[in-house]
Amino acid sequence: MSKAAAAGTRPPAPRLTRAEWALLLVLVAIQFTHMVDFVIIMPLGDRLRRELGISPEQFGAVVAAYAWAAGVASLLASFVMDRFDRKSVLLSMYAGFGVSTLLCGLAPTYEWLLVARTLAGVFGGLAAVSLMAVIGDVFPPEKRGRATGAVVSAFAVASVAGLPIGLLLAEEYGRGAPFVALAALSAVVWLVGCVRLPPIRGHLAAPRRHPVAEFVAVVKTPNHLWGFAFSFFLVLGTFTVASFIAPVLSAANGWSEQKLAVIYMVAGLCTLLGTNVIGRLADRFPRLMLFRILGAAALVMAVVVSNVTEVSLGGAVLAVSGFMVVAAGRMVPAQAMILGASAPAVRGAFMSLNTAVQHLATGLAPTIAGAILVEGPGGKLEGFPLVGLVSAGTAAVSLVLAGRLKPVPQHVAPPVVTLVPPEERSAVATVHEPAAVA
Repeated sequence: MSKAAAAGTRPPAPRLTRAEWALLLVLVAIQFTHMVDFVIIMPLGDRLRRELGISPEQFGAVVAAYAWAAGVASLLASFVMDRFDRKSVLLSMYAGFGVSTLLCGLAPTYEWLLVARTLAGVFGGLAAVSLMAVIGDVFPPEKRGRATGAVVSAFAVASVAGLPIGLLLAEEYGRGAPFVALAALSAVVWLVGCVRLPPIRGHLAAPRRHPVAEFVAVVKTPNHLWGFAFSFFLVLGTFTVASFIAPVLSAANGWSEQKLAVIYMVAGLCTLLGTNVIGRLADRFPRLMLFRILGAAALVMAVVVSNVTEVSLGGAVLAVSGFMVVAAGRMVPAQAMILGASAPAVRGAFMSLNTAVQHLATGLAPTIAGAILVEGPGGKLEGFPLVGLVSAGTAAVSLVLAGRLKPVPQHVAPPVVTLVPPEERSAVATVHEPAAVA
């Protein structure tokens, strides 16, 4: 028995090639623009309500429209996602996302903004699904942890750079400026993606049945059902408490948006560093073990951050940073486990349904938290400790469900696209079977 096996670790993972890094940078850029678009609407809430004259209920509808639209679109896309080249799907959906984001920036009324956010949810959600399917097809299991870690870190980059820049643009040029700038950046990323992304068609070689029959087969697979349940409780355990951290801290301490920006900038930087380190660990150690360690830490931090509200700025930075690092960090091994739970021929459908489940949890989480919280004297929000307990409880369920999720057996391991420089690339990307992974 090798020393690595005796220690419960994998052999040293092969390095990512230059072509893999180039592809990964494009995917990270796509995910970055998607995450900035997803989160920027919340800190712009007060400005949007003032300038568009919308009520809190209407603003809540604008925020929820994105998640619900993405969930419904992902559900419908599961019928056809695996019948097209991954590159074509990703670039088509990303183009729609860019146009929708531009419409958000140009929205003159509440109705226009609601429609634009709905479209952004549809196209942004499907682009995110396609992106994860690309990672599952292109990167072999022994490199998938680092790849998912890099993509997950895009959320941290969005917090460190995207949000502060977006808020500055809104202050200088108005509420639509962040969305217009983001649409322009998305256009540049789309052009780069056209050049750098290889055609990914290996999954098209599998025999096909009627879309409804394939959908039923995906839903009936026990491993897929465990994956859906795992994703639901994992996301619910994060966003139940995360969706109200900023308003609770602001109401409890009377902090301005500038202080909240400092908190999220530092927390985002810590998360950026943490997710990339965890990505390397996910390729070195058993992912279930790593997830449960980080998941247990996230459970504890959900309770901590929900009880530490009237605190100094430094204390808030420590609490929020700790929560974000472990909450985002556990998503790295979790996403790698989910990607490995389906065969390549149905990975697009599985990831579409999985994303629909995640968006359902994302939309449900703030609803649960909002039903618990009440406004107390001085505008403070009371009941956040109970929200933390609910978050910890749902997160604990995901720790149990993680053990029911099984990787695809080695004899049906997913084919992996071999990346080569564009000047050496043939009409389609070549495919090979990955080496066995312990």
